[in-house]
Amino acid sequence: MKILMVLILAFGCILAGGWIFRFLGRKVSGNKPYFRDMGLGVAFGYVFAALALAWLLWAYAQSHSNDPITANKFFFLGKAVEGFLLFSFAAWVFRFFGRKIGTSTSKRIFRSMPLTASFGVLTILVYAVVSIFAGWLAPYGQEEILSSANIVPGGNPNIGGSPEFPLGTDQIGRDILSRLIYGAQNTVGIAFATTCLAFFLGGTLGFLAATLQGWVDQFLSRGVDVLMAIPSLIFALLLMTIASAWAGSEQSLLTYYMIVIIAVIDSTRVFRLSRAVGLNIVVMDYIEAAKLRGEGLAYLIFREILPNAYAPLLAEFGLRFCFVFLTIASLSFLGVGIQPPMADWGTMVRDLAQFINFAAFAPQVASAPLLAAGAIALLTVAVNFVVDWMLQKTSGLKE
Repeated sequence: MKILMVLILAFGCILAGGWIFRFLGRKVSGNKPYFRDMGLGVAFGYVFAALALAWLLWAYAQSHSNDPITANKFFFLGKAVEGFLLFSFAAWVFRFFGRKIGTSTSKRIFRSMPLTASFGVLTILVYAVVSIFAGWLAPYGQEEILSSANIVPGGNPNIGGSPEFPLGTDQIGRDILSRLIYGAQNTVGIAFATTCLAFFLGGTLGFLAATLQGWVDQFLSRGVDVLMAIPSLIFALLLMTIASAWAGSEQSLLTYYMIVIIAVIDSTRVFRLSRAVGLNIVVMDYIEAAKLRGEGLAYLIFREILPNAYAPLLAEFGLRFCFVFLTIASLSFLGVGIQPPMADWGTMVRDLAQFINFAAFAPQVASAPLLAAGAIALLTVAVNFVVDWMLQKTSGLKE
């Protein structure tokens, strides 16, 4: 009850502050349209944002306090602020050089690119480089067991760290930094392959249903309805449990089963989109002209419908990749996804959860499981930034 009263009082104070802000703005600006037409909700948002920013600056200062207890309390928030500023600056530099260097087409793309999209593109490129060159970037192999286990991150020997292993080692002595790098190759690579397979299945069947219609459309659509009626994660867990029994001792087969299972489940969403887009395209005059010329079904789908459905499908590809990526990480966290000894970020979050116990006195140690979780979150945010920008460009929407 006390907390509720505090929240109500805080809400009332911010609301009053918003009214005062709007009132003073009207007086100082001579009742200009911006303040004259400003709603109380907008003024409330400005005051709330200003207070949140002030608190964030105070908390960041506390993360650098001379008192170790206070500094540890705000350690993660301070690192988050520094990371945000670093990535924002890197995205600005990337966009700046993109506008100066390259072809006329690439320069035009970078000129229309917002900072969020620049951040997303840069992050995706970094992930791609790490995934492709993981074997050269990782100091050790993903399966290599070293001499010491449970070395804590941070490299501080006083609390059980080692400068040789800046991110420490896991329970059986594998280097966490190396597994984090290989995790990019395995998790991102498998997610990309799964998304491509899902789009091939869902897109082909969706365009087929839109082109032929009739009983083919009804048969495929009702089958998709049945699959979509079951929650995707629960359905995937059920099928992966059955696949585990099929795989037996060949645990490597489970990864291939997972790719097929997730691709089939996610292809239902792609089917719905491609069918809806295809139905709008097949009624066009150029489709009728192609039919009168005697063009076959494959020509209609891949030469006439697909090029005109490219924009929405490309945006959907980014969204589907995020969902597939998170599904694979979730299944691996639950122990039925990518199997050891392959490195995977979802499995790393689960295996490194023991380091959370060090958060009270050594928060840099507790960051070990957060590194893999942060890698998952960062890529998801980056892909969504790029997808939002692509949707804005293809749909003609303006900010």
